[in-house]
Amino acid sequence: MPHTTAPIGLPALEARLREDLQWLDLPAQPWVKPRHQEGQLLLEVAVIGGGMAGLALATELRHLGVKAVVFDQSEEGFEGPWATTARMQTLRSPKQLSGPALGLPALTFRAWFEAQFGLAAWEQLDKIPRLQWAEYLRWYRHVLRLDVRNRHRVTRVQPRADGCVELSIDADGQALNVSARHVVLATGRDGLGGPWVPEVADALPREYWAHSADGLQDHWFVGKRVAVIGGGASAMDAAGTALEAGARSVDVLVRRKDLPRINKGKGAGSPGMTHGYWRLPDDWKWSIRHYLNLQQVPPPQGSTLRVSRHANARFLLGSPVESVAVHADGSLLLQTPTAHLHYDFLVFATGFRSNWALRPEFSPFAPHIKLWSDRYSAPAGQEDNELSQLPDLGPLFEFLERVPGSCPGLDRVHCFSYPAALTYGGVSGDIPAISEGAKRMAQGLAGQLFNDDIELHFEAMQAYAEPELKGDEWQPGILRAEELRT
Repeated sequence: MPHTTAPIGLPALEARLREDLQWLDLPAQPWVKPRHQEGQLLLEVAVIGGGMAGLALATELRHLGVKAVVFDQSEEGFEGPWATTARMQTLRSPKQLSGPALGLPALTFRAWFEAQFGLAAWEQLDKIPRLQWAEYLRWYRHVLRLDVRNRHRVTRVQPRADGCVELSIDADGQALNVSARHVVLATGRDGLGGPWVPEVADALPREYWAHSADGLQDHWFVGKRVAVIGGGASAMDAAGTALEAGARSVDVLVRRKDLPRINKGKGAGSPGMTHGYWRLPDDWKWSIRHYLNLQQVPPPQGSTLRVSRHANARFLLGSPVESVAVHADGSLLLQTPTAHLHYDFLVFATGFRSNWALRPEFSPFAPHIKLWSDRYSAPAGQEDNELSQLPDLGPLFEFLERVPGSCPGLDRVHCFSYPAALTYGGVSGDIPAISEGAKRMAQGLAGQLFNDDIELHFEAMQAYAEPELKGDEWQPGILRAEELRT
């Protein structure tokens, strides 16, 4: 299809995508041998989470002829953070990244955008608006006809020794039990835990504070003195949200004496990193991730300007929070090494941590998971408690047993979310390399499903009887007399 500057419309783009898939002979025909457990057909792959990672993985599995069912607790169209808890105005990734397109040009955000608004609008676009990205993912799911089951909250994941994983599901108020040969946790940034807050929050009444991932509401901030704890992108998003909602004032309290200026991870981004990181020795993996933790990612320029353009905003650098208490007048008294500050509301933009206590659905196997701390000792000066609590994953992103034999079937549960970053790099949750991660995960699962049933596949090969030749395509040759041996 020739490139045009005028919008062609989504129906024309969808027709091109169908044609591309036909030319590539995708999806492959289903080939996985059906298995039953206690009279119930086992799902081939169950994916928990219908955000970007879950959709990309389900699509690639389908391309390989493997059926994936995606379970998500949200309403349709509200999977992931984009239209729910996120508060950035635009994505932080460059607009030209192909994201979850899996090598299909017609499946990219750019194709979706240009089909509706044209090339000139694309060239004028700076960053992708957050809600527009949510619309794109809704279209992605729709055009690919993925099997996503909304309002299905997984309440228990139970690996079993018989080669399957049992799922207990709250399906819109009804109890449902299904079993799958493999289960993939595509659970996003908070994958194996949730939002993290420092200890000073523990003593505060909950009405005085929120985490930046709580889905900040405008009415929380109107007329209030607000402190945002943190100096990253989510801190700027929270501060901007509070200011635009009508906060009386907003202070951004940053532990460091200066904001980081350079995104070191961006400087290391390349196909080499994507495909080579997971092959590195442990010491190199640890050094890279620990260095990135120390350097931290600077907030985007646009997000920072969103805050600084307000006269009632302050950046208080070199201001770690030492204590917070409810003052006699009902306000919050917050102390830093250099100041006594009064606020009405706090937002902790302090990120996420692995914390199994926050995920009771994983309790059947969580105590048995092998962590990096179970086998790796960080070099002196590179200790990092956050990294040490991340799971040590196998070659298919699968969880490993801390004690062999303690949790049979654990290797059927796979981590395709942010906590896989130490083992595999940024291929399981971030836009730049999500397609490569989905392909690696899907190819591994397809291979494992085949290997597990190799006897059945061999039998099917032996029983295959579709003839290439009917027997009437030739006539037996007759030897001449001089050719006969005497």
